[in-house]
Amino acid sequence: MSAIKTYIDQNKNRFIEELISLLKLPSVSADKAYQQDVLNTADAVKNYLDKAGCKKVEICETPGNPIVYGEHIIDAGLPTILVYGHYDVQPADPIDLWDSPPFEPIIKKSESHPEGAIYARGACDDKGQMYMHVKAFEIMMSLKTLPCNVKFMIEGEEEIGSESLEWFVKRNQQKLSNDVILISDTGMISNEQPSITTGLRGLSYVEVEVTGPNRDLHSGLYGGAVANPINILTKMIASLHDENNHITIPGFYDKVIEASKEERLEMAKAPFSLEAYKKALDIEDVYGEAGYTTNERNSIRPTLDVNGIWGGYTGEGAKTVIASKAYAKISMRLVPDQDPDEITQLFKNHFESIAPKAVKVKVTPHHGGHAYVTPIDNIGYQAANKAYTETFGVPAIPQRSGGSIPIVALFEKELKSKTILMGFGLDSDAIHSPNEHFGVFNYLKGIETIPLFYTYFTEMYLNQ
Repeated sequence: MSAIKTYIDQNKNRFIEELISLLKLPSVSADKAYQQDVLNTADAVKNYLDKAGCKKVEICETPGNPIVYGEHIIDAGLPTILVYGHYDVQPADPIDLWDSPPFEPIIKKSESHPEGAIYARGACDDKGQMYMHVKAFEIMMSLKTLPCNVKFMIEGEEEIGSESLEWFVKRNQQKLSNDVILISDTGMISNEQPSITTGLRGLSYVEVEVTGPNRDLHSGLYGGAVANPINILTKMIASLHDENNHITIPGFYDKVIEASKEERLEMAKAPFSLEAYKKALDIEDVYGEAGYTTNERNSIRPTLDVNGIWGGYTGEGAKTVIASKAYAKISMRLVPDQDPDEITQLFKNHFESIAPKAVKVKVTPHHGGHAYVTPIDNIGYQAANKAYTETFGVPAIPQRSGGSIPIVALFEKELKSKTILMGFGLDSDAIHSPNEHFGVFNYLKGIETIPLFYTYFTEMYLNQ
């Protein structure tokens, strides 16, 4: 057994207990009611980095939630790896769909995690995956095998758009200078077949408000004579896709880069069972843009989805009203060359143009980000692939992700660095959903694999 595996075996119970303690902190960045918990979590991350052996750790104030920064510089002549992660989590709603309280972590076995998984909000996204890097660093420090310089930047606003991170990065370029950025906020194909995410979709997120009469009205006295904002909003939303599930916003596809036939063939090599996919989601059939496979629809094609819709009376019993207002939150996932600001403006122009005169429409942009693609011929990817191959026994498969991490494009623009996405979660881990979880196997396997990335990246960097 290697020294790394021996160390993990001797300390795995402590590693799990520490993560459970971190998961008990409800660091929900979207809800100001949890602000103190967010700050407490930043303090906890700082303390863990201190204990792991960082020479310097500090909490950096920003216009929003603080960023935890740590570094351990060995030699200016060695490469520097910048580890990014986030300590904030999504809201736990709807609470009643959780099998156990979201901030009271428990370990349960399941079909996808026979060795057990930790169930809690943030278990996989991203506390569990972020904390793998802290423990991997601890191992390298304890075994005296850290081969290069390392910096940590752990933020608290990823789930609400990372606005303060951009502010911080632009003001601390020298502090954050690096040779590669390492992130674990993605997933892999399975516990038997690792994969490395080589592409991320961009994002445009908006909120829409449709206003009819100046107050809620009696649906008997006014129904049929006055515009119902909820009825109109649903019609407007329905019109945003045609019969082939193609987005109808004029100009939406103008800058979309179509994946080549060769790339689509490479993507098709990844193991995928449509029947298992449907079974896992308890659906009779898949649904999406005509002419593309399921894995293409959720990775290389842009999308538009309603994330929430509300208005009128939703309490117990009946209340016969025509609501004055109706609302929806809408996200658009973007592909390379689509500009989030441009797409937001296209959406706004179109949505306002299709509204009848009987209502007023307001579109409020929230946040967005550019798509990102990293080449597989750089040493960062190659080092990650060697690390996965050693710990899993098979090479990793390059894979585009349907998710968005807007700061990845920001890092390349401001820090001139490529990002390597070494994710260890599974599609079944229910991130952003009730019963989010992270496999004990995945957590420990990540801790085992990450130090190897450091070793191989340093070797390749010095031999360039």
